[in-house]
Amino acid sequence: MTDKKKVLVKEKLAPEGIAYLEEQGFQVDVGTEWDAAELLARIPEYNGLIIRSATKVTADVIQAGTKLQVVGRAGVGVDNVDVAAATKRGVIVVNAPQSNVLSAAEHTVALIMATARNIPQAHADLKDGRWEKGKWGKGGVELRGKTLGILGLGRIGFLVAEDARGLGMDVLAYDPFVPAEKFHELGLKRADNPDKIYREADFITVHLPKNAETLGFIGDEEFAKMKDGVRVVNVARGGIIDEDAWARAVESGKVAASAVDVYPKEPTTESPLFKYESVIATPHLGASTVEAQLRAGTIIAEQVAAVLNGEFASNAVNIPLAPGEDADELMPFLGLCKQLGKLVVQLAEGPVDAFEIGYGGGIARYDTRILTLGVLQGVLADKVDGPVNFVNVQNIAEERGITAKETKQPAAIDFLNLITVATRDAQGELSVSGTTLGPKHRPRLVKVYRQDVDIEPAPHMVFLRYSDVPGMIGRIGTKVGEFGINIGQMGVGRDVKEHEAMMGLTIDEPLTVEQLADLVASCDLLSGRRVEL
Repeated sequence: MTDKKKVLVKEKLAPEGIAYLEEQGFQVDVGTEWDAAELLARIPEYNGLIIRSATKVTADVIQAGTKLQVVGRAGVGVDNVDVAAATKRGVIVVNAPQSNVLSAAEHTVALIMATARNIPQAHADLKDGRWEKGKWGKGGVELRGKTLGILGLGRIGFLVAEDARGLGMDVLAYDPFVPAEKFHELGLKRADNPDKIYREADFITVHLPKNAETLGFIGDEEFAKMKDGVRVVNVARGGIIDEDAWARAVESGKVAASAVDVYPKEPTTESPLFKYESVIATPHLGASTVEAQLRAGTIIAEQVAAVLNGEFASNAVNIPLAPGEDADELMPFLGLCKQLGKLVVQLAEGPVDAFEIGYGGGIARYDTRILTLGVLQGVLADKVDGPVNFVNVQNIAEERGITAKETKQPAAIDFLNLITVATRDAQGELSVSGTTLGPKHRPRLVKVYRQDVDIEPAPHMVFLRYSDVPGMIGRIGTKVGEFGINIGQMGVGRDVKEHEAMMGLTIDEPLTVEQLADLVASCDLLSGRRVEL
């Protein structure tokens, strides 16, 4: 019996997420009290690691995690994970990008409203025994008719825009990666550059990812371009707005009110913004709702389980060819592609290093590169030390001189969808083909050795080639029975012109090398290959 794979939950996670992992058969340990040193010392035990925003998954942690296959961030960003180091080692990094978008958007809108009416400050004074109606009431403004400038129109930005329009605000947004027609569909005004936002917006909120291009995106120069009395909100990532520059803009009166939920370093109790009464500060509450935490916990558990089960993780951030909107069409064929890759190299006489992968029928209309990586995974399975996955398979293949070329034929001929993997071995051309059947996309092998066949792939298989003469099926079945091995399925293909036939068997347990040699010799077969899928 093999040991269970182990998952470390380093930070607080929804109980439903932990329960899901345990239901999937993993051992789950909770190390919320571990410091960085203990994490580094104990990470070699674990196949999976789940964090939130506080834990730093450094290159040292990645290197020490000799069994580590996946790091899951129960949230949107992965700033606290050394993704480059993980990619180099073939560790998949996944997150839960959809988990907190609604909560973060609503928190943004709440802070916009709070900056408009100085709500937290007035509340604090009244609770402290001071009636400061004049102080906090005179600077209040209405939202209706004001212009909200949004920098970054991703999922959260879209939701903020939708809510702001519901409040009667005019929305002006900047995002060079969103097509102009999308703005028109949503009824938003499009800014060709950030300067238009700075010049025209009464309220500005940022929803940009944090990277080298966006760090310090708003500084002294950008604040100088803004309208006097602008209100600025950041619920995205700390550091996108330069805090020192922001403080100077507040000090000068350029910025009438501000709200900040994220900081360059967290947790923190220090910021140059904290000393100003006009600044509303919250401790990274954007995702802190019951609903968001539940979604984050369950989504990240599902993603981590998928990786550890050898399945495709749709939220992987370091897989370069995520299928996006085509996922529903492509993913049902991924398992078949891996099986075809495994099959063709085990049938080959001698090493093979060049593959042509043909996609026929409806599937050929999509970007199939992720499926080609699946074929390469099968080709390289059990051939290299360490994990082989979507993150590192292309590099591993290139290091070994293995190439894969795609061809496509959108017109369906014999099957609605057909995938063929072809190569050349010591005997010449070798190819295998497969498709999927039914609503559950059950994989099916439909051509092996260029001969038509119909058989469902199984963990233990045997493929036999022999002269097409009467009695061969009975002889082969009898001999396998003498080995005490049960045959599950049998598929036979014939080349009438060459008077040859091919038989594929699924068996309950693998044949030994000696048993296969005995089978080939006693039944006068041309060849026989054991296959493990």
